[in-house]
Amino acid sequence: MMDLPGTHGDAVLSKLRKVKELKTKALDEVRFLRTWVESPLKTGAVSPSGPLLAEKMASFITPEPGAHFVELGPGTGVVTKAILDRGVPPQNLVSIEYSDDFYRLLRKRFPDLNVIQGDAYALGTIFSEGDGSDFAKDGLDGIVSSLPLFSRSEEARECFVLDALKLLKPGAPLVQFSYALVPPVKPRAGMFSLTKSEWIWKNLPPARVWVYRRVH
Repeated sequence: MMDLPGTHGDAVLSKLRKVKELKTKALDEVRFLRTWVESPLKTGAVSPSGPLLAEKMASFITPEPGAHFVELGPGTGVVTKAILDRGVPPQNLVSIEYSDDFYRLLRKRFPDLNVIQGDAYALGTIFSEGDGSDFAKDGLDGIVSSLPLFSRSEEARECFVLDALKLLKPGAPLVQFSYALVPPVKPRAGMFSLTKSEWIWKNLPPARVWVYRRVH
């Protein structure tokens, strides 16, 4: 039985889309590897987060009307897409990227998204000046981070978590993934709590998600 012209055309388009997706993924892998080679302490990973890890990270935020979120270290935008797919409008999300290459790529892939090129570890400065101060003035509803925290000292990691939690509403999540067996920062009684996800084994390498929340 011969395929109908419309059916055959759909099959061709589907194959072309798959080829394009594979090509895009391969190019992203090359971008990540090149950026890691040039600056391993700032990139922290040799490949983008997998879709399952990205979906898990996004699952911890609640996209209620008027909620505002910040993403740190978006890279090629895998987690960014998961956050937007979760239901967060582009105007309610700010992504902060250090790499010039990734910044330009994000602007191209997400033209409606507010992408800031800067040091995501300097949250206090970014959100106390200019447009950032208006975005976070009533407190953020979530921060999703892909920063390589283990490239920093234990003291620097704790300072980062405390600075991030100051920008969040009480109980709002700071979502951070890592490949390590131990959390990037241990919970502090009376200051912030910590929960963790199950291992995402299909990510390469396997990873888990850590969620920090400021104690009321």
